[in-house]
Amino acid sequence: LGTGRGIHPGRVAWIHSPGVAEWDGKTGLWVEDRWNNQSKADAMVREAVMQLTGQPDAKKAWNALFRHFNKTHGKGNRGYRAGESITVKLNMNNATTHHDTIELNSSPFVTLALVRSMVNDGGIRPADIILCEPSRAITDSIYNKVYREFPGVRFIDNIGGHGREKCEYYPERIVYSSDNGKLARGLAKCIADADYLINSALLKTHVGPGVTLTSKNWYGATDIALEWRKNAHNNFSQDKRHGRPGYKTFVDFIAHKDLGQKTLLFLIDGTYGSRHVNGAPAPKWQKAPFNNDWCCSLIVSQDELACDAVGMDLLIYEWPEFPSLDFCDEYLREAATIPSTKSGTIYKQDGKPLANPLGLMEHCNQNLGYTKLDMVYKKL
Repeated sequence: LGTGRGIHPGRVAWIHSPGVAEWDGKTGLWVEDRWNNQSKADAMVREAVMQLTGQPDAKKAWNALFRHFNKTHGKGNRGYRAGESITVKLNMNNATTHHDTIELNSSPFVTLALVRSMVNDGGIRPADIILCEPSRAITDSIYNKVYREFPGVRFIDNIGGHGREKCEYYPERIVYSSDNGKLARGLAKCIADADYLINSALLKTHVGPGVTLTSKNWYGATDIALEWRKNAHNNFSQDKRHGRPGYKTFVDFIAHKDLGQKTLLFLIDGTYGSRHVNGAPAPKWQKAPFNNDWCCSLIVSQDELACDAVGMDLLIYEWPEFPSLDFCDEYLREAATIPSTKSGTIYKQDGKPLANPLGLMEHCNQNLGYTKLDMVYKKL
């Protein structure tokens, strides 16, 4: 469903690097250096942008990403310019303090690899890079690892202190296409003020909406409370029993000019991946090509729908029995069938009805293959 976006429309690059994550599942914390291979993480990020753009090296790949973004956003056929800000939205949903925890959040190794490639390959000034998690805390393993190498990078999170800036918000920056009750409407300034965004999400299931990928990661860019129980989660979950089409909040996040539509790169970190939204990553992935190993994968795209579709298919492929996966693709179907959605919802941007699909979604066949979605698999 829908129409592909990107240099190669609807392309998703899946990079698989066994050995990048090697935690034994019981000793210490998974974020420790002894359980992760930084050089493999570095190679994965570089290979991901090369495969996504079709360029022979990472420097040309980053330039191609910026040029395509600027050309399609009315800024001319040009690359990044010094002084333009690039904000990376992490997923630290299980972190409410700066202390490291056993729970699965954004990988310090993937995050450092991303910053290294942005600076060393993309030519981006560290001072122009912001790592943010407006709704949670950026833990020490990420802060220390990146700050040691790139002290100019800014860190913004929900609590501030210890080298992190405390997030500020613009009120009433999100206008929903349907009555969405008490759902948050404020938006983080570091997101709204950025020239470019990178959405760095996680490969996990979720008890409510079934999956937590790039689209749900935008919820953390709003002015929600640190304590999740205080927040509304309107129209996140699908109708798991009947699959009746309905308005979905995530479509408004994807369509928002300061969220999905301002994103240079969508990235799903599946170096571990998990069947559980909370707790330590678990279990290891049993099916081929994983074969009782961690997922050890990165999934990247310029098309948010295609990116989430591939992440979703990997989760369904590995754990089809997980009950919340039923109809978990409803938000993708809604976004891909604009303006003629099954629910009848008229999705809007800045008050104007959207006239075109927000990307391409497709489910894979039994061999993880696609017909329209341009999925490129590379094993390192």
